[in-house]
Amino acid sequence: MSFLRNGILVALFTVISSSPLLAQQTQSGQQTPVQTAQQTSAPSGKEDPKFLNFSAGWFDMNRQKDQAAEFRLEYHHDERFWIFKPFAGAMATSDRATYLYGGVKIDVYVGNRWVITPSFAPGWYRRGGGHDLGYALEFRSQLDVAYRFDDRSRLGVSFGHMSNASLGDTNPGTESLMLNYTVPLGHFERLFR
Repeated sequence: MSFLRNGILVALFTVISSSPLLAQQTQSGQQTPVQTAQQTSAPSGKEDPKFLNFSAGWFDMNRQKDQAAEFRLEYHHDERFWIFKPFAGAMATSDRATYLYGGVKIDVYVGNRWVITPSFAPGWYRRGGGHDLGYALEFRSQLDVAYRFDDRSRLGVSFGHMSNASLGDTNPGTESLMLNYTVPLGHFERLFR
């Protein structure tokens, strides 16, 4: 759990260090390091393209006996509906559990380089040889923190919770910790031209 605590501290530090209060010029008129970092050439989030997200990580990290490797592939749409962007994905674990889902996310830009993304997605879960989550319909809530590169690709970590919201007889829920690489779909389209 110290890894999770440290990750939360890094995310909080990033948000706090990007605060406008910390980006004031010093008495001598020189820019602070935070101000300099905010003026990099990273594009704004307003023109973000469609993305493919590749993830690998730790499924059921909160239990000793049911842990597994988890892999995901997601499509993130570029259209925005109010503040929400739709996405869809598929997950598989090393013990043959699968999850097909679709939901919404909100990209919160912190400076030019950091993106914090809460998301919510209902989906269909099959246990395979893995953890019994008590019901086929499962809901995933997740928080991503990612660094944006000049080409708009992102590298980040996410922490998510999946449960059936007590629709089943049991609702054990589970947590996942993932490493994410998100690539603009245009990178792949150029390969096939």
